[in-house]
Amino acid sequence: MAKVAVLGYGTVGSGVVSVLDTNAAEVEKSAGEALELKYILDLRDFPGDKHEAQVVHDINVILDDPEVEVICETMGGIEPAFSFEKSALEKGKSVCTSNKELVAAHGPELVELAKKNGVSYLFEASVGGGIPVLRSLNDSLKHEKVDSITGILNGTTNYILTKMDKEGAEFSKVLKVAQEKGYAERNPEADVEGYDACRKIAILASLMSGKHVNYEDIYTEGITKVTIEDFAYARTMGMAIKLLAMCKRNENGFFTMVSPFLIPLENPLASVNGVFNAINIHGNMLGDVMFYGKGAGKNATASAVVADVIDIVKHRGKHINVNMKAEKAVISSKDNAVRSFFVRVPLEQEDQAKEIFGSKIEVIDGGEANHEFAFVTDMISEKDFEERLWKLDSVKGYIRLF
Repeated sequence: MAKVAVLGYGTVGSGVVSVLDTNAAEVEKSAGEALELKYILDLRDFPGDKHEAQVVHDINVILDDPEVEVICETMGGIEPAFSFEKSALEKGKSVCTSNKELVAAHGPELVELAKKNGVSYLFEASVGGGIPVLRSLNDSLKHEKVDSITGILNGTTNYILTKMDKEGAEFSKVLKVAQEKGYAERNPEADVEGYDACRKIAILASLMSGKHVNYEDIYTEGITKVTIEDFAYARTMGMAIKLLAMCKRNENGFFTMVSPFLIPLENPLASVNGVFNAINIHGNMLGDVMFYGKGAGKNATASAVVADVIDIVKHRGKHINVNMKAEKAVISSKDNAVRSFFVRVPLEQEDQAKEIFGSKIEVIDGGEANHEFAFVTDMISEKDFEERLWKLDSVKGYIRLF
């Protein structure tokens, strides 16, 4: 029987305990032996809870118990989670976590520490909730030369954009509804400014490159500047607007970014609506494969954590290899990326826009009704686009094309 400890008895931690309780028979069958929850670490007491006797307040009780083989860290944040995970690995205990912030910042370092100590460090639940994308990258697709990963990695922003599109509602009004429904936090900055998606694509990019992609090096743009007028144009163009997180390798370098994009409706990502996530991976032999599901939520995330526990128990005494090294990845400047851009300017600037961006621009109908001129540029580098954009007297908005 394998002994397990859970750090943090909040939403995800209590979900992990629930999965271990509710699906005990299925977990035992999958792992090849029963799993016993020995400790729950939390600052609080839980009188009347089924597991109140297993709650401890001192991490050393867990670290010093030789029976505990696997630790599930579901606390969130960098500290004290990082110190706890590092100490556990150094003591020869495997760790699995749902902590995307910590994995994005220190994942490669902890993977190397786990390898050094003959244990494992897994983090399936840190990206896409219960969607098994990391395990697929690390196992089923490890023979592929993956050249791009593109995803809708944040359910809150996808919910907001879907509502703006379908109901014609302003960003601020939809955000308020999302907060009331519990889809958005009281302080929604991490979601709407793209920071959450940035951390997740940093983890995916690290797995794709095999090196550490620092999330602070990723250009990130949120959805706060997207308007209902943008959606009206998108419908005219046969496109949807989604917040995409992507990493891509081509002849110009290794690029990664988070930004709103206009996507053709025939692209499967365009039809991913509401709180759902989707991740498209392109391999040189496989082509495109897409993972779809709820990217957050107590049960889905907890299920992914337990899947990691099972994997660790099945490979007891072995290090499960993860394609991540602490060596820093070289990321190409977004200035070198080439794409088209949708731009809106005041109607009186039509001639100026044509002079600056050239005669090859595609004019988008519907602008005059809004007293503006809307167009799509030719293929152009990010740097060239920004330089030309600054030459315009004023800009009402722009969105990249995927």
